[in-house]
Amino acid sequence: MKRLIDLCGCLGALFLLNPMTALAAETAAGEEVLAAPPWLCVPFAGLLLCIAVLPLLKAEWWEAHQPHAVVFWSLLFIVPFAVLFGTGMAAETVLECIVNDYLTFIVLLFGLFCVSGNITMSGDLAGSPRINVGLLAFGTLLSSWIGTTGASMLMIRPIIKMNSWRKRRRHIVIFFIFMVSNMGGCLTPIGDPPLLMGFMRGVPFFWSMHLLPLLLFNMAVLLFLFYKIDMRAYRADIASGLKPDISKPGTELKLKGAHNLIFIVMIVAAVILSGTLPSLPAFQNAEGNVLGIRIFGEVVLGYPSLIEIVIILLAAFLSFKTTDVSIRRENHFTWGAIREVAVLFIGIFITMQPALMLLKANGAKLGITEPFQMFWTTGVLSSFLDNTPTYLVFLTTAGALGLGEGMATSLGVVPVKMLLAISAGAVFMGANTYIGNAPNFMVKSIADENGIRMPSFFGYLLWSLAVLFPVFLLDTLVFFL
Repeated sequence: MKRLIDLCGCLGALFLLNPMTALAAETAAGEEVLAAPPWLCVPFAGLLLCIAVLPLLKAEWWEAHQPHAVVFWSLLFIVPFAVLFGTGMAAETVLECIVNDYLTFIVLLFGLFCVSGNITMSGDLAGSPRINVGLLAFGTLLSSWIGTTGASMLMIRPIIKMNSWRKRRRHIVIFFIFMVSNMGGCLTPIGDPPLLMGFMRGVPFFWSMHLLPLLLFNMAVLLFLFYKIDMRAYRADIASGLKPDISKPGTELKLKGAHNLIFIVMIVAAVILSGTLPSLPAFQNAEGNVLGIRIFGEVVLGYPSLIEIVIILLAAFLSFKTTDVSIRRENHFTWGAIREVAVLFIGIFITMQPALMLLKANGAKLGITEPFQMFWTTGVLSSFLDNTPTYLVFLTTAGALGLGEGMATSLGVVPVKMLLAISAGAVFMGANTYIGNAPNFMVKSIADENGIRMPSFFGYLLWSLAVLFPVFLLDTLVFFL
């Protein structure tokens, strides 16, 4: 019965929250002209349903057959798309998505996964509510300077290790995803890819610091909630006879593999270069397009992206070559988490292309003119789609409103409050689902590997609805009305 309830909840929540439902309804009414038929979004919805439901119903089967599910749903999109638009267009669409979106995405995750796996923290600092609050606060602020993915990969293992003595600890990872893997990336373009795209289109590098009051407000609310939840769980663990294994009094910490922080800096530098090099004349042709290696048709792997990939892979290689294998053993390092993310997200990137086409075709026609509308629309879409194109669609929409006052960008003048709303929606609401932002699923997989029973897709969604939804309502009332 419980599984049936979970299944119905998954279906209902995905139907209600999937933004393509609304767009498809507008199409059926004849009010919009779509770039692709709405039914091409079915494979994307089908893959999301598999991710949400099959771990509940057939966990072992799903773990063994994830690649087959990805191939099935990908072909279910590619074949009809090729019939409608031609084989060449289908090939270009898929290759463009793989070469210029998925490749850099997975290489970045791979590099940070490898380097962070070669850093370990040991000592007498045991997980307690106060310690955990401090670590979450530090990780959240760190995310803006080494990226949400970098901060997540660097800090998740030490936090898991410090709380390994505890039985009730999955809420720690959930709040970690909320804050470190998402919200903390809002202060600089390094923090999250949407803000990097804004920087490339004329938004000043440190303009995102305008989001600091909003971030501090959310941190205060979430850390207060976390402390109350964690204190209750902590007392229950102590009452059941659990206690940390601390051999000495006081606090003694040792950081092993600290030289790998240099390689994290290398990776962050590679990300910054990928965002700044395309604007330099040396990397542009006469038409202003980025130079690169032509793969097929109009699909080009730009030289800035290639430089980013080479630097990241070099950092990962040097990290493994210069770090003793005992550190990876101490971290319980395996390739399972990165393998699962690589397999699932190539399917997500491919099958979500029609949804992105619909969004690009209709974003400017949705009648969204108020900051609170931008915050919620950008956010809900970013919960299920790639938040970078979602951010760009609504930044373009805001710039096309013809308003005279605000931030001057290459896409037009955008009112400050509206730019704040778009940025916050894209960055913050990626925390709503496991697929909302790159590190979310990776953190979940690492936690699963370390014996923490994480919620299902729908279970996590319930957490975000119960915790994040009220916080976002407060954000709307305080900052965007």
